[in-house]
This record gives sequence, structure tokens and C-alpha cells, in this order.
Amino acid sequence: MALAGGLAVDRVESMISAVHALMYSDDAPATRAFFRDVLQLPFVSDDENEGPDWLIFDAGPCEIAMHPTTGQHSGEAFRAPRHHQLSLMVEDAEATAATLRERGASILAGPVDMGFGIGMEVEVPGTDAILIYQPKHATAYAR
Repeated sequence: MALAGGLAVDRVESMISAVHALMYSDDAPATRAFFRDVLQLPFVSDDENEGPDWLIFDAGPCEIAMHPTTGQHSGEAFRAPRHHQLSLMVEDAEATAATLRERGASILAGPVDMGFGIGMEVEVPGTDAILIYQPKHATAYAR
């Protein structure tokens, strides 16, 4: 047991390898530019999947990616409300799903190939479900 700021913290191996936080923006390029130029966060671009302007930022042991609120994807128009979303990333979605089920978690959907990764929607008591996924996209954190 280690002390962090005077608090006892158990150091146990976690199935969660990183956090991928999404920020939905009415002007995603401007938001990305702010994180790149003003905050000067290191980043990767997902050139293969989304193009060179799709930046994913390293914010320490997590990522911050800006998603547009409107646009086209695979020829389909989309619209999403401006909001924030928390997703958790894992090394092995199938193994994580098995562990979650063993621990009594309710997996509402998946694991399923979502294009960007193998994901599952997991019910969280008292709040909205979260996405837990094994990324197939470029990641801004060191693995």
C-alpha cells in the first residue's frame, strides 16, 4: 500500500490500460488547434482512418480527441449534441468482458467490432453506460 497525498492507495493491476476522453465540438478543427497550439499537448494524427487533421492528444495517462457535432461519415450525414463522453481502453476486449461478467457487471452490447476498435457498452450503476474498447486506431499514449 502506497501513500498518495496522505491517503492510502492500494496498487493492484487494473484491466483498464488508458482513458480515451471525447470532446464534441461545434468547431472541431478550432478545438484541436487550441489543444495543439495553445495548450501544446503532444498528439498523433489518425491519417489512415480519418486524415491528417484528426488529432488525438496525449494528456498524460489518457487521451483527449475532438469529434465534430456535424459532418459526413461513409457518405452519411450525422449530427451529435455538444457533450463530453468518457471511454475506457483495454488491451484485450474479450478478456475484459469475461472478467467484467465474472465480477457481476452487465454488458449491454458487445464486444463487437465498431470499426475504430472492439467495444462494449457497460452499464454503470447510477449513471449512463460507458464504452470500454480495445482500440484499433492510433493512440496518443505509450503502450
